[in-house]
Amino acid sequence: MFTTRPTLQGTFGMVSSTHWLASATAMAVLEDDGNAFDAAVAAAFVLHVVEPHLNGPAGEVPIILVPRGGRPQVLCGQGHAPEKATIDHYTSLGLALVPGTGPLASAVPGAFDAWMLLLRDHGTKRMAEVLKYAIGYAENGHPAVERIGTTVETVQELFETEWTSSAELYLKDGKPPKPGALLKNPALASTWLRLIGQATGPTREAEIDKARQIWRDGFIAEALAEAAAQPTMDTSGERHVGTLTQNDTFEASYEDPVTYDWNGWTIAKPGLWSQGPVFLQQLALLPTELEHGTPDYVHTLVEGTKLAMADREAWYGDSTPIEAGALLAKEYNESRTIGDTASFDLRPGSPGGRAPRLPKLLIDGTLHDVPKAAGAGEPTVAKNGQTRGDTCHIDVVDKWGNMIAATPSGGWLQSNPVIPSLGFPLGTRLQMAWLEPGLPNSLTPGRRPRTTLSPSLALRDGTPVMAFGTPGGDQQDQWSLHFFLAVAIAGNDLQGAIDAPNWHTSSFPSSFYPRETIPGSVTVESRIGDDVIGGLKNRGHQVTVGEPWSEGRLCAVARDPETGVLSAGANPRGMQGYAAGR
Repeated sequence: MFTTRPTLQGTFGMVSSTHWLASATAMAVLEDDGNAFDAAVAAAFVLHVVEPHLNGPAGEVPIILVPRGGRPQVLCGQGHAPEKATIDHYTSLGLALVPGTGPLASAVPGAFDAWMLLLRDHGTKRMAEVLKYAIGYAENGHPAVERIGTTVETVQELFETEWTSSAELYLKDGKPPKPGALLKNPALASTWLRLIGQATGPTREAEIDKARQIWRDGFIAEALAEAAAQPTMDTSGERHVGTLTQNDTFEASYEDPVTYDWNGWTIAKPGLWSQGPVFLQQLALLPTELEHGTPDYVHTLVEGTKLAMADREAWYGDSTPIEAGALLAKEYNESRTIGDTASFDLRPGSPGGRAPRLPKLLIDGTLHDVPKAAGAGEPTVAKNGQTRGDTCHIDVVDKWGNMIAATPSGGWLQSNPVIPSLGFPLGTRLQMAWLEPGLPNSLTPGRRPRTTLSPSLALRDGTPVMAFGTPGGDQQDQWSLHFFLAVAIAGNDLQGAIDAPNWHTSSFPSSFYPRETIPGSVTVESRIGDDVIGGLKNRGHQVTVGEPWSEGRLCAVARDPETGVLSAGANPRGMQGYAAGR
């Protein structure tokens, strides 16, 4: 089939990311005798610089990795709710939802510690060696991509009137950065240089642990706590201070992935504190006789997504009463019904006979009695700062067979004011937790808010062969599943599967403020074809036909275990994602 680019192939190393400068950085590290994990860390810090509207150091990241000859692991960089982040505190302020912006929405930052732990345990480079690329782009500048400017434009009034520290960085001469304009962040460069200067030790590992300690209780922790204590305008239309204090600390940790076996493949995902198992549930609901790409195929996938996402609302979270295996059990999935027409209902299941429980704000699957702020799209940003945000992704495989997929996000420039001494803002991941007690995803001090971030690792006969993922919030485990099935069923190569027409449904509550639902909806790329569009409409779907290249942001790398040949592909949509390798 025709593809926008070739699938890259080689034997030395392969990288795919959502920005060409991050991909080039990762490749430079591989060329300098670094491994896949060194390369991923260096690229991640570059992404903080060149995609500040999509991620930042005070955000979060789930990572799935497999060392050469080892087993897949999940490295959790999702920070938890601060000690003072109680439901009573938020409802006492007259809030029904956690705001979508501002310090009230800030979890304890998790991304930095996760990247440092990865570097310490699996990398080979010193911290200064992997941070030098990000420091260089922050200090000397990088050409701004178009979406930085368009994002800043949507919040320009907020920056000028309320978040003036952000205006100083992103509104030079009172205007958002134009595409290609040189954008610098000297404060961020100074932060990393200061950290490197203080993080001394007798070994590489000691230096990294010292840096982690400084983040938790040194000058960075002080600045983060001070920022959270500043009254800040948020999506409620009022100024609030946050709950984060210097006593709130986070340490990244490893855990086993949730896995599902399907047609000779094993897919590994983060656990129920993420939406990762949604990917696996959709596979478990998929009949074997469907022909790829037909109207029946797309209809069945859309309806399976609705069932999986309904379970996400009822069962996913850091305090869920069930194990992921209960949602993936054959008997349970055989009890779920996919009809011949589109469902407009939110229908969680009852794994093990347990009765599902949805938030009381959801009536008939739709959020009620919460004012809807303006804004639509990915990322969604209104003039008051409302944002659904978006994210980044990076995959790396090296010549030794080390493989990693990571989805850094949060700490967006539109999430909170820039902290002048650090050069980056706090995140807003707490907006995903509910202000109702007793739910798996209730806001609770010390618990992680359920995240949409969801990297993937695929194995064949127990051997890791592919790492992949995408930005896109609630769409991540839809777009990435469609990519995987284009490889596994249709036999496409990586770039062909990435380029294939994609789609998504929003027929369930959004994870982001103000938690909107569009019952019965499905949005498709126009390239999907009139037969599929007509077939979906005939089945009752509320079809929106989007631009031909508007759905999906996939990155992917792969390794053939028999030959050692490596490959990579990257998303052409948005004109930012690139693969590199040799």
